[in-house]
Amino acid sequence: MTRTTPPRPVDIEAVFPALAAHRRTATRLHPRPGAPKTGESSLAGPLLWPADEPWPVCTAVHVKGTGHLLSDVHLRRRIQDEARGRDHTDQEQLLLAAMASGVHFPDLGDADPLPLLAVAQLRTRDVPDLRGPDGCDLLQVFWCPFEVHGPDRTIDVVLKWRRAEDVGAVLTPQPQPPVVGREECVPSTCVLHPEQVVEHEYLGLLGEDLQEEIAEWEEGLLDEGDAEDGEDASDSSAPASYATYEEYEAAMAAARAEEPDEIDYMSDLSVAPGWKVGGYASWHLTGPAPVDCARCGTPMPPLLTVDTWEYDGASRSWLPVEDRADEDPRVIDPVGVYLGRGQMRVHTCPTDPTHPHRLSFQ
Repeated sequence: MTRTTPPRPVDIEAVFPALAAHRRTATRLHPRPGAPKTGESSLAGPLLWPADEPWPVCTAVHVKGTGHLLSDVHLRRRIQDEARGRDHTDQEQLLLAAMASGVHFPDLGDADPLPLLAVAQLRTRDVPDLRGPDGCDLLQVFWCPFEVHGPDRTIDVVLKWRRAEDVGAVLTPQPQPPVVGREECVPSTCVLHPEQVVEHEYLGLLGEDLQEEIAEWEEGLLDEGDAEDGEDASDSSAPASYATYEEYEAAMAAARAEEPDEIDYMSDLSVAPGWKVGGYASWHLTGPAPVDCARCGTPMPPLLTVDTWEYDGASRSWLPVEDRADEDPRVIDPVGVYLGRGQMRVHTCPTDPTHPHRLSFQ
Protein backbone atom coordinates (compact mmCIF):
# COMPACT_ATOMS: atom_id res chain seq x y z
CA MET A 1 0.00 0.00 0.00
CA THR A 2 1.22 3.49 -0.78
CA ARG A 3 1.31 6.24 1.82
CA THR A 4 0.10 9.72 0.92
CA THR A 5 0.86 12.79 3.00
CA PRO A 6 -2.09 15.22 2.85
CA PRO A 7 -1.47 18.54 1.06
CA ARG A 8 -0.15 21.20 3.40
CA PRO A 9 -3.01 23.20 4.91
CA VAL A 10 -1.54 26.42 3.48
CA ASP A 11 0.51 27.15 0.35
CA ILE A 12 3.16 28.86 2.42
CA GLU A 13 5.20 30.00 -0.59
CA ALA A 14 2.15 31.86 -1.88
CA VAL A 15 2.03 33.70 1.46
CA PHE A 16 5.81 34.16 1.67
CA PRO A 17 7.44 33.92 -1.79
CA ALA A 18 10.88 34.26 -0.17
CA LEU A 19 10.46 30.72 1.19
CA ALA A 20 10.96 29.35 -2.34
CA ALA A 21 14.68 29.81 -1.70
CA HIS A 22 14.35 27.67 1.44
CA ARG A 23 12.57 24.70 -0.15
CA ARG A 24 14.00 21.19 -0.29
CA THR A 25 12.53 17.78 -1.04
CA ALA A 26 12.67 14.85 1.37
CA THR A 27 11.59 11.25 1.00
CA ARG A 28 9.45 10.03 3.89
CA LEU A 29 10.12 6.30 4.24
CA HIS A 30 6.84 5.43 6.02
CA PRO A 31 8.12 2.18 7.63
CA ARG A 32 5.45 -0.35 8.60
CA PRO A 33 5.89 -3.85 10.09
CA GLY A 34 6.39 -6.43 7.38
CA ALA A 35 8.61 -9.08 5.82
CA PRO A 36 10.82 -7.49 3.15
CA LYS A 37 12.80 -9.53 0.65
CA THR A 38 16.58 -9.46 0.36
CA GLY A 39 16.74 -7.07 -2.58
CA GLU A 40 14.15 -4.63 -1.29
CA SER A 41 14.50 -1.35 0.56
CA SER A 42 13.71 -2.01 4.21
CA LEU A 43 14.50 -1.39 7.83
CA ALA A 44 16.15 -4.29 9.67
CA GLY A 45 15.46 -6.59 6.73
CA PRO A 46 17.81 -9.01 4.99
CA LEU A 47 20.61 -7.21 3.17
CA LEU A 48 21.95 -7.68 -0.31
CA TRP A 49 25.35 -8.47 1.20
CA PRO A 50 27.96 -10.46 -0.74
CA ALA A 51 28.75 -13.91 0.64
CA ASP A 52 32.50 -13.31 0.20
CA GLU A 53 32.61 -9.93 1.98
CA PRO A 54 33.23 -9.70 5.73
CA TRP A 55 30.29 -8.42 7.77
CA PRO A 56 31.09 -5.13 9.54
CA VAL A 57 31.92 -5.42 13.22
CA CYS A 58 32.47 -3.09 16.18
CA THR A 59 36.10 -3.21 17.32
CA ALA A 60 35.83 -0.47 19.96
CA VAL A 61 36.58 -1.58 23.51
CA HIS A 62 33.40 -1.56 25.59
CA VAL A 63 31.18 -3.97 27.49
CA LYS A 64 29.66 -6.35 24.93
CA GLY A 65 28.29 -9.33 26.84
CA THR A 66 25.96 -7.39 29.14
CA GLY A 67 22.61 -5.91 28.14
CA HIS A 68 19.48 -7.33 26.52
CA LEU A 69 19.42 -10.46 24.43
CA LEU A 70 18.53 -9.53 20.86
CA SER A 71 16.31 -12.61 20.69
CA ASP A 72 14.43 -11.36 23.78
CA VAL A 73 13.85 -7.97 22.16
CA HIS A 74 12.30 -9.62 19.10
CA LEU A 75 10.24 -12.00 21.24
CA ARG A 76 8.94 -9.20 23.48
CA ARG A 77 7.73 -7.21 20.47
CA ARG A 78 6.09 -10.25 18.94
CA ILE A 79 4.24 -10.96 22.20
CA GLN A 80 3.15 -7.33 22.49
CA ASP A 81 1.93 -7.24 18.88
CA GLU A 82 -0.06 -10.44 19.30
CA ALA A 83 -1.61 -9.14 22.53
CA ARG A 84 -2.86 -5.85 21.08
CA GLY A 85 -6.47 -5.36 22.10
CA ARG A 86 -6.40 -7.93 24.90
CA ASP A 87 -4.68 -8.59 28.23
CA HIS A 88 -1.52 -10.65 28.29
CA THR A 89 -1.95 -14.30 29.19
CA ASP A 90 -0.19 -15.66 32.27
CA GLN A 91 2.41 -17.35 30.06
CA GLU A 92 3.05 -14.10 28.18
CA GLN A 93 3.46 -12.20 31.44
CA LEU A 94 5.98 -14.74 32.69
CA LEU A 95 7.96 -14.51 29.45
CA LEU A 96 7.99 -10.72 29.55
CA ALA A 97 9.09 -10.71 33.18
CA ALA A 98 11.98 -13.05 32.38
CA MET A 99 13.40 -10.73 29.72
CA ALA A 100 15.76 -8.67 31.81
CA SER A 101 19.03 -6.91 31.22
CA GLY A 102 22.00 -8.81 32.56
CA VAL A 103 25.29 -10.58 31.86
CA HIS A 104 24.34 -12.98 29.08
CA PHE A 105 27.73 -13.70 27.46
CA PRO A 106 30.48 -13.44 30.10
CA ASP A 107 33.01 -14.92 27.67
CA LEU A 108 32.44 -12.12 25.14
CA GLY A 109 35.37 -9.82 25.85
CA ASP A 110 35.23 -6.04 25.71
CA ALA A 111 37.81 -6.03 22.89
CA ASP A 112 36.17 -8.85 20.89
CA PRO A 113 34.64 -7.92 17.53
CA LEU A 114 30.84 -7.57 17.71
CA PRO A 115 28.69 -7.90 14.57
CA LEU A 116 26.97 -4.64 13.79
CA LEU A 117 23.20 -4.47 13.63
CA ALA A 118 21.73 -4.16 10.13
CA VAL A 119 19.49 -1.07 10.35
CA ALA A 120 18.45 -0.10 6.83
CA GLN A 121 18.82 -0.95 3.17
CA LEU A 122 17.84 1.80 0.75
CA ARG A 123 17.86 1.67 -3.04
CA THR A 124 18.06 4.84 -5.12
CA ARG A 125 15.34 3.49 -7.43
CA ASP A 126 12.93 3.55 -4.43
CA VAL A 127 14.06 6.72 -2.67
CA PRO A 128 14.08 9.81 -4.93
CA ASP A 129 16.22 11.90 -2.56
CA LEU A 130 18.92 9.22 -2.24
CA ARG A 131 21.88 9.80 -4.53
CA GLY A 132 24.85 7.49 -4.35
CA PRO A 133 28.49 8.25 -5.15
CA ASP A 134 30.22 6.88 -8.26
CA GLY A 135 27.18 5.10 -9.66
CA CYS A 136 26.31 3.33 -6.41
CA ASP A 137 22.59 2.62 -6.11
CA LEU A 138 22.37 0.85 -2.75
CA LEU A 139 22.96 2.25 0.75
CA GLN A 140 23.28 -0.10 3.71
CA VAL A 141 23.23 1.33 7.24
CA PHE A 142 24.59 -0.39 10.33
CA TRP A 143 25.17 0.59 13.92
CA CYS A 144 26.62 -0.82 17.10
CA PRO A 145 23.66 -1.17 19.50
CA PHE A 146 25.63 0.14 22.49
CA GLU A 147 25.55 3.87 23.23
CA VAL A 148 29.14 4.13 24.41
CA HIS A 149 31.00 5.58 21.44
CA GLY A 150 32.85 8.86 21.24
CA PRO A 151 32.82 11.77 23.65
CA ASP A 152 29.02 12.01 23.45
CA ARG A 153 28.51 8.32 24.30
CA THR A 154 26.32 7.50 21.31
CA ILE A 155 25.91 4.60 18.93
CA ASP A 156 28.44 4.15 16.13
CA VAL A 157 26.91 4.34 12.65
CA VAL A 158 28.50 2.71 9.59
CA LEU A 159 27.42 3.49 6.02
CA LYS A 160 28.12 1.18 3.07
CA TRP A 161 27.45 2.23 -0.51
CA ARG A 162 27.56 -0.35 -3.31
CA ARG A 163 26.17 -1.26 -6.73
CA ALA A 164 23.39 -3.79 -6.39
CA GLU A 165 24.28 -5.45 -9.69
CA ASP A 166 27.77 -6.25 -8.39
CA VAL A 167 26.42 -8.49 -5.62
CA GLY A 168 26.56 -12.14 -6.57
CA ALA A 169 25.81 -14.83 -4.00
CA VAL A 170 24.20 -13.31 -0.91
CA LEU A 171 25.48 -14.00 2.60
CA THR A 172 23.15 -16.22 4.60
CA PRO A 173 22.58 -16.42 7.47
CA GLN A 174 23.56 -12.84 8.21
CA PRO A 175 25.38 -12.08 11.50
CA GLN A 176 23.68 -10.30 14.38
CA PRO A 177 24.96 -9.06 17.74
CA PRO A 178 23.71 -11.44 20.45
CA VAL A 179 23.34 -8.64 23.01
CA VAL A 180 22.27 -5.00 22.71
CA GLY A 181 22.66 -2.15 25.16
CA ARG A 182 19.02 -1.00 25.08
CA GLU A 183 15.91 -2.41 23.45
CA GLU A 184 15.32 1.00 21.87
CA CYS A 185 18.50 0.58 19.82
CA VAL A 186 16.89 -2.26 17.86
CA PRO A 187 14.71 -1.46 14.84
CA SER A 188 11.76 -3.74 14.11
CA THR A 189 11.71 -5.26 10.64
CA CYS A 190 9.71 -2.99 8.35
CA VAL A 191 8.79 -2.63 4.71
CA LEU A 192 8.97 0.90 3.33
CA HIS A 193 6.51 3.08 1.43
CA PRO A 194 8.73 5.94 0.18
CA GLU A 195 7.02 9.23 -0.67
CA GLN A 196 8.67 12.47 -1.73
CA VAL A 197 7.41 15.64 -0.05
CA VAL A 198 8.43 19.30 0.05
CA GLU A 199 9.93 20.79 3.19
CA HIS A 200 10.88 24.33 4.18
CA GLU A 201 13.83 25.23 6.34
CA TYR A 202 13.66 25.27 10.12
CA LEU A 203 12.30 28.61 11.34
CA GLY A 204 15.39 29.54 13.38
CA LEU A 205 17.60 29.32 10.28
CA LEU A 206 15.58 31.76 8.20
CA GLY A 207 16.50 35.43 8.06
CA GLU A 208 15.32 37.56 10.97
CA ASP A 209 12.93 39.59 8.82
CA LEU A 210 11.30 36.47 7.41
CA GLN A 211 11.04 34.95 10.89
CA GLU A 212 9.27 38.07 12.13
CA GLU A 213 6.88 38.05 9.16
CA ILE A 214 5.98 34.41 9.79
CA ALA A 215 5.47 35.08 13.52
CA GLU A 216 3.14 38.00 12.74
CA TRP A 217 1.21 35.84 10.26
CA GLU A 218 0.80 33.08 12.87
CA GLU A 219 -0.38 35.62 15.45
CA GLY A 220 -2.92 36.85 12.93
CA LEU A 221 -4.25 33.33 12.47
CA LEU A 222 -4.53 32.94 16.25
CA ASP A 223 -6.31 36.27 16.55
CA GLU A 224 -8.80 35.19 13.90
CA GLY A 225 -9.43 31.93 15.73
CA ASP A 226 -9.80 33.65 19.10
CA ALA A 227 -12.21 36.18 17.63
CA GLU A 228 -14.34 33.36 16.22
CA ASP A 229 -14.36 31.65 19.63
CA GLY A 230 -15.03 34.87 21.51
CA GLU A 231 -11.73 34.61 23.41
CA ASP A 232 -9.30 37.34 24.46
CA ALA A 233 -6.63 37.35 21.77
CA SER A 234 -4.27 39.42 23.91
CA ASP A 235 -3.49 36.53 26.24
CA SER A 236 -0.14 35.08 25.12
CA SER A 237 2.88 33.48 26.71
CA ALA A 238 6.54 33.11 25.86
CA PRO A 239 7.62 30.03 23.93
CA ALA A 240 8.50 27.12 26.17
CA SER A 241 11.65 25.01 26.05
CA TYR A 242 11.66 21.26 26.55
CA ALA A 243 14.24 18.99 28.14
CA THR A 244 13.14 15.89 26.24
CA TYR A 245 11.24 15.00 23.10
CA GLU A 246 8.54 13.38 25.27
CA GLU A 247 7.89 16.74 26.96
CA TYR A 248 7.77 18.48 23.60
CA GLU A 249 5.41 15.85 22.13
CA ALA A 250 3.10 15.91 25.16
CA ALA A 251 2.89 19.71 25.18
CA MET A 252 2.20 19.87 21.47
CA ALA A 253 -0.41 17.11 21.72
CA ALA A 254 -2.22 19.01 24.46
CA ALA A 255 -2.07 22.26 22.49
CA ARG A 256 -3.34 20.61 19.32
CA ALA A 257 -6.17 18.96 21.23
CA GLU A 258 -7.31 22.39 22.43
CA GLU A 259 -6.86 24.02 19.02
CA PRO A 260 -7.38 21.19 16.49
CA ASP A 261 -7.56 23.55 13.50
CA GLU A 262 -4.56 25.65 14.46
CA ILE A 263 -1.88 25.94 11.79
CA ASP A 264 1.69 26.97 12.41
CA TYR A 265 4.87 26.97 10.38
CA MET A 266 6.91 24.67 12.60
CA SER A 267 4.29 21.94 12.99
CA ASP A 268 2.61 21.91 9.60
CA LEU A 269 4.66 23.71 6.98
CA SER A 270 8.35 23.17 7.68
CA VAL A 271 10.06 19.83 8.46
CA ALA A 272 8.31 16.47 8.06
CA PRO A 273 8.48 14.04 11.00
CA GLY A 274 9.41 10.36 10.85
CA TRP A 275 12.15 8.33 9.17
CA LYS A 276 13.22 10.09 5.99
CA VAL A 277 16.03 10.69 3.51
CA GLY A 278 17.14 14.21 2.64
CA GLY A 279 15.19 17.30 3.59
CA TYR A 280 15.97 19.61 6.47
CA ALA A 281 16.86 19.05 10.11
CA SER A 282 14.60 20.24 12.92
CA TRP A 283 16.24 21.90 15.92
CA HIS A 284 13.16 22.10 18.16
CA LEU A 285 14.96 21.10 21.38
CA THR A 286 18.39 22.70 21.18
CA GLY A 287 18.12 25.47 18.64
CA PRO A 288 20.19 25.47 15.42
CA ALA A 289 23.73 24.14 15.52
CA PRO A 290 26.22 23.94 12.64
CA VAL A 291 27.02 20.50 11.26
CA ASP A 292 30.06 21.02 9.03
CA CYS A 293 32.41 18.52 7.45
CA ALA A 294 35.44 17.95 9.66
CA ARG A 295 37.71 17.72 6.60
CA CYS A 296 36.58 20.47 4.25
CA GLY A 297 34.24 22.61 6.34
CA THR A 298 31.28 22.23 3.97
CA PRO A 299 27.84 22.34 5.66
CA MET A 300 26.50 18.78 5.82
CA PRO A 301 22.77 18.25 5.16
CA PRO A 302 21.02 15.25 6.70
CA LEU A 303 21.21 12.08 4.64
CA LEU A 304 19.02 9.98 6.93
CA THR A 305 16.73 10.96 9.81
CA VAL A 306 15.92 8.30 12.43
CA ASP A 307 12.79 9.28 14.35
CA THR A 308 10.76 7.77 17.15
CA TRP A 309 7.37 8.78 15.77
CA GLU A 310 5.82 8.81 12.33
CA TYR A 311 3.89 11.81 13.60
CA ASP A 312 3.19 13.35 17.01
CA GLY A 313 0.83 15.79 18.65
CA ALA A 314 2.58 18.70 16.95
CA SER A 315 2.47 17.23 13.46
CA ARG A 316 -0.75 15.29 12.97
CA SER A 317 -1.30 17.01 9.64
CA TRP A 318 1.57 14.85 8.35
CA LEU A 319 -0.33 11.61 9.14
CA PRO A 320 -0.84 9.75 5.82
CA VAL A 321 -4.34 9.60 4.40
CA GLU A 322 -4.30 5.80 4.38
CA ASP A 323 -3.67 5.64 8.15
CA ARG A 324 -6.37 8.05 9.33
CA ALA A 325 -9.29 5.63 9.47
CA ASP A 326 -7.64 3.26 11.95
CA GLU A 327 -4.74 4.75 13.88
CA ASP A 328 -2.87 1.59 14.80
CA PRO A 329 -0.23 2.30 17.50
CA ARG A 330 2.30 0.76 15.13
CA VAL A 331 1.69 3.71 12.79
CA ILE A 332 2.75 6.15 15.50
CA ASP A 333 5.85 4.16 16.49
CA PRO A 334 6.43 1.55 13.77
CA VAL A 335 10.15 0.93 14.33
CA GLY A 336 10.63 0.89 18.11
CA VAL A 337 13.85 2.96 18.02
CA TYR A 338 14.54 5.79 20.45
CA LEU A 339 17.94 7.47 20.15
CA GLY A 340 19.19 10.66 21.76
CA ARG A 341 16.10 12.56 22.87
CA GLY A 342 13.93 10.97 20.19
CA GLN A 343 15.62 11.82 16.91
CA MET A 344 19.00 11.21 15.26
CA ARG A 345 20.30 12.46 11.93
CA VAL A 346 23.17 11.12 9.85
CA HIS A 347 24.83 13.96 7.94
CA THR A 348 27.13 13.46 4.96
CA CYS A 349 29.42 15.77 3.03
CA PRO A 350 27.92 16.93 -0.29
CA THR A 351 31.38 17.72 -1.65
CA ASP A 352 32.94 14.32 -1.04
CA PRO A 353 30.89 11.36 0.25
CA THR A 354 34.07 9.62 1.41
CA HIS A 355 34.53 12.25 4.12
CA PRO A 356 33.43 11.02 7.57
CA HIS A 357 29.75 11.46 8.30
CA ARG A 358 28.49 13.15 11.45
CA LEU A 359 25.54 12.60 13.75
CA SER A 360 23.20 15.13 15.35
CA PHE A 361 20.51 14.50 17.93
CA GLN A 362 17.24 16.08 19.07
